[in-house]
Amino acid sequence: MKNVKAVVFDMDGVIFDSEKGCLDIWMELARENNLSNMEEVFKKCIGTTVVKTTQILKDNYGEDFDVESFQSEASRRFHERYDEGRLPVLPGAREILKYLKEENYIIGLASSTKEATVKQQLSDAKLISYFDYITCGDMLKVSKPAPDIYLLACKNLKVSPEEAIAIEDSYNGIRSAHAAGMIPIMVPDLIDADEEMKELSFGIYDNLFEVIEFFKTIR
Repeated sequence: MKNVKAVVFDMDGVIFDSEKGCLDIWMELARENNLSNMEEVFKKCIGTTVVKTTQILKDNYGEDFDVESFQSEASRRFHERYDEGRLPVLPGAREILKYLKEENYIIGLASSTKEATVKQQLSDAKLISYFDYITCGDMLKVSKPAPDIYLLACKNLKVSPEEAIAIEDSYNGIRSAHAAGMIPIMVPDLIDADEEMKELSFGIYDNLFEVIEFFKTIR
């Protein structure tokens, strides 16, 4: 672990408490449209691509389900509620970024979310200056669980995957980082770690404050 040079964060569910906000909105829409099992369906979509999310929704609510309208209204409500710096930052996120910067780690971000949204949300929260490079979903043809986004993030940060820790909350994020040859650390948000995650992750922590303590043990 002494050769670790970089730390690459996922964003939703790691830096921002956005997944909880999104779930609340999906549940609102489910109640308004009499859609059952929405929380279970939502959790299946965490860390997946837009294409995969579309298929999950159609698998559960029928091929005629208007995914585009559902997603459009969910997005409208989300931005109305959380734009302009109102998106909650998860406990420990500011602290770990400050700590890693002070310890001279290279800091990156690998998010499946599109670049414009990522940069706007990080800017609104006054966190963007911590990141040496930001890699986003619309920079690639495939996203998590494929390793591509993390391989690109390491390339952008000019480190090898073995020299980088990835901090993730989702199953697909951990799968992606592991497949890239990085050191995955899981901080579960809405979904607890299962046996697969325990096997693929170097460590699993309850919150980012615990991750700071981990970093103190390797320096």
